[in-house]
Amino acid sequence: MHNHLDASAVARTLAPDEPVILNRPLAAARAARFFVEKFPGTSLYAVKANPSPVLLRVLWDAGITHYDVASIAEVRLVRATLPQAVLCFMHPVKPGAAIAEAYFEHGVRTFSLDSQAELDKIVAATADREGRPAVDLSLCVRLRVSSEYAELSLGAKFGIDLADAAPLLQATRQVADCLGICVHVGSQAMTPFAYVQALERVRAAIVDASVTVDIVDVGGGFPSIYPGMEPPPLEDYFASIHRAAESLPVSYSSELWCEPGRALSAEYNSLIVRVEKRRGKQLFINEGAYGALYDAAHLGWRFPVRALGGSHAEAQEDFAFYGPTCDDADFMEGPFRLPADIAAGDYIEIGMLGAYGAAMRTRFNGFGTGLVEDVCDEPMASQYIGPRRDPRVSDNVVRLR
Repeated sequence: MHNHLDASAVARTLAPDEPVILNRPLAAARAARFFVEKFPGTSLYAVKANPSPVLLRVLWDAGITHYDVASIAEVRLVRATLPQAVLCFMHPVKPGAAIAEAYFEHGVRTFSLDSQAELDKIVAATADREGRPAVDLSLCVRLRVSSEYAELSLGAKFGIDLADAAPLLQATRQVADCLGICVHVGSQAMTPFAYVQALERVRAAIVDASVTVDIVDVGGGFPSIYPGMEPPPLEDYFASIHRAAESLPVSYSSELWCEPGRALSAEYNSLIVRVEKRRGKQLFINEGAYGALYDAAHLGWRFPVRALGGSHAEAQEDFAFYGPTCDDADFMEGPFRLPADIAAGDYIEIGMLGAYGAAMRTRFNGFGTGLVEDVCDEPMASQYIGPRRDPRVSDNVVRLR
């Protein structure tokens, strides 16, 4: 792997026939330091966003010591990559064998759950050979909260309803060394109020159950910048979470956690693609819906784009993309704004793909391979540098829909 100046240098030097993923380790390290220094608690990297071992080491070196793993494969990966990391198995539904391996072989002590059946499974899987239950478990009950302020809802699949939470919290308290409540406000939450609202539900759950809570985990959802999505500064989110969490009826020694995935990894990757054909306002490119552009196809996510190299017209037009496979579903509507004279053979950089980009690639139709190169320029958008709104003058106004 070489270290190049920027995407244009990669396209010019390599003239690649396949898509090229570009790594920006400095951007990921900067994001990690930001969370370590400014979030008022402990940050767990949500590994599912981008499980690259290289990225995991970058985040570790920048101060991220806790990792949210959602499968036994992720447990094994992170433990092999970062032997000293603290792993938290935060998927609310897990096979018993995965729980046992995580506990006995990889030192995992923190698990999430959202049902009595999952609690029973965890207790059984972590008991010793004589059947004695483990006494060192940190168990986080996932509470369902609203995703109304997020661009991508995560409120339907997991989480126990507030009306049903008290008995589960009480039962979990009986077997947990540390009891936690975790929530998830959805991906790309566009206002800090999403977390304030979620923490009010946490407050109600604690009061209803009358239990001592040791961990409050506000989950992920911290936003990055994309076309048409420019959220407030992350400092606003941290301040709102801190104020809301400070007034919760929790243990005096309780911990505040968060689980950023997108916010730590989005700026780490971009992608170089080549235009193979132009048909009007549609560009046929060599990456798509079954690869790193899954979100662009299936969620309508708009990523920043720019043409690389050569001299292009100043005039810009909106384009849609077709990926390289034989499927009509391999289509990304965009719109993606590019020079009006973009043509076959031109290269395009697609930015902010570090979260759920490379992680979603498949080998469908024989595609999904390519180079990985490091570049040392800045990402196409950033929550951590540049002309960011001053958090001291942000009004945190919530506009009702």
